[in-house]
Amino acid sequence: MTADAQGNLEARILAADGTLVVLRDRLMPELTKAFPKEKIKTMPRVEINREIKNFALAFLSQQGIELNLLDQRDFVNVLSNALLGQVAKPENAKATIAPANATTVTSFVPPTPEVEEAPPPPPRHVEPLAISTASRTSVGQAKLKLQPLILDRIDTSAAARMAREDLARDLKGLIGELLIETKTQLNAAERLELVEQLLNDMLGLGPLEPLLADESVSEVMVNGPKQVYCESKGKLTLTDVTFRDNAHVLSIATRIVTAIGRRIDESSPLCDARLMDGSRVNIIIPPLAIDGPTITIRKFSKKKITLDSMIKFGSISPQMAQVLRIVGRCRLNILISGGTGSGKTTLLNALSQMIDHGERVVTIEDAAELQLQQPHVVRLETRPANLEGHGEITMRDLLKNALRMRPDRIIVGETRGGEAIDMLQAMNTGHDGSLSTVHANRPREAIMRLENMVGLGGANLAPRAIRQQIASAVDMIIQVSRMRDGSRRVTHISEVTGMEGEVISMQDLFVCDVTGELPDGRLTVDFKNNGLRPHCLPKAAYYGLEKDLLEALS
Repeated sequence: MTADAQGNLEARILAADGTLVVLRDRLMPELTKAFPKEKIKTMPRVEINREIKNFALAFLSQQGIELNLLDQRDFVNVLSNALLGQVAKPENAKATIAPANATTVTSFVPPTPEVEEAPPPPPRHVEPLAISTASRTSVGQAKLKLQPLILDRIDTSAAARMAREDLARDLKGLIGELLIETKTQLNAAERLELVEQLLNDMLGLGPLEPLLADESVSEVMVNGPKQVYCESKGKLTLTDVTFRDNAHVLSIATRIVTAIGRRIDESSPLCDARLMDGSRVNIIIPPLAIDGPTITIRKFSKKKITLDSMIKFGSISPQMAQVLRIVGRCRLNILISGGTGSGKTTLLNALSQMIDHGERVVTIEDAAELQLQQPHVVRLETRPANLEGHGEITMRDLLKNALRMRPDRIIVGETRGGEAIDMLQAMNTGHDGSLSTVHANRPREAIMRLENMVGLGGANLAPRAIRQQIASAVDMIIQVSRMRDGSRRVTHISEVTGMEGEVISMQDLFVCDVTGELPDGRLTVDFKNNGLRPHCLPKAAYYGLEKDLLEALS
């Protein structure tokens, strides 16, 4: 390192903390004794750096001084250059990469000729760098070569606790040193891309981070290491995102589930989880997933979807939206029915905005994803069994406990099993305004599924008794559908009107009919108002909304 560079380094340390220079002066006599000239002349430069580093870190530990990665590296480099300046050691001494040291925080490779530093890496959630396919290939090859060396030279547990900006700064310096050591050529944009990829691997979800940052992507599907699909604007497309191997996918899956206290391994090869932003995740690994670990991420929408925005998207008509606002305020028990990815949870979130802020709401989910805006919400989440097979808490357990929590409304994220009987009983015992979702293709099929799920709960009831429970508990079924053009629409708003003999009677207030197709593939639809007198009119009258409901249906 030149005299000017050494002076700049010392000035930077002095600016960061003047005591470091004092500590350096105090430490130099000890270093001179520990490293006589004869010893230094026979040792490679990297080995000298490593021993000086251990010596310095031990001294700092005794003094009770903690330094970040960058200050530690600079401090040891100053010590090394000061010590080597006392002997006539050739500048072109061959340097080799130091082996990993368990006590190191980062490696301190001999200073290299001054090069122009690249600008700092961009913050998270910005547009990715526009680099060519050839550049992306170069970055991938450099990452394969440098990543093992970087992992050898840093304390990964300490790096995981660092702020992203601090770690990016340290990685940038370390990568610059390693690129020269390994004689790898990358331009400034490629270096930034390499830093970003390494940060994603160390702190985020690796190759998936760009897809998660893209607001146009609504779902990400990983089918093994070399096949990653995403859904954007209702259409599935194969991306150019890949993982190194199955172990890389599994490490990302493990990072997701351990963050919320769950596990994924051969004894528990499937898991529902969520990301920190609320996105829903399903993971299944071998031996159940034959072609490698599979990850499905339903992204958490940063934009709040309301009934008004659904009108703009063409998902519902203004008349339908007004009816849904009224029935939400009338505390009707509503079941939202639809297929996978049809928008059931999105509609449930939109309907929940009609809940009065003075009500106590208890939500029950397998993986918490509801986005309620009310101030008084208690969120409950199921728990899987532990390694010994004990400690599982099911939806049914949570639903029974919720009844003792004095809820005004109970919202069940998805009814899929024996908890259906407990939910129906809750709806029938004063918890009006409860909401839930169910997988079904039509409103009538939703009723049939509820009936079957009550049987799964072990209720020893006659079929007629089960239907009577459903008819008295459920007031309205809203059917949503994902159509072939990728759009989501409400296709039915149906009321449960009671029993006719052995059959539950229903009436469709609104239906959605497909009327044609535009040249760009989008479907045209007609939201049809059947003009029926609503069965829930007495409830609307109780809340003073009878006139509004009749006007909305006229």
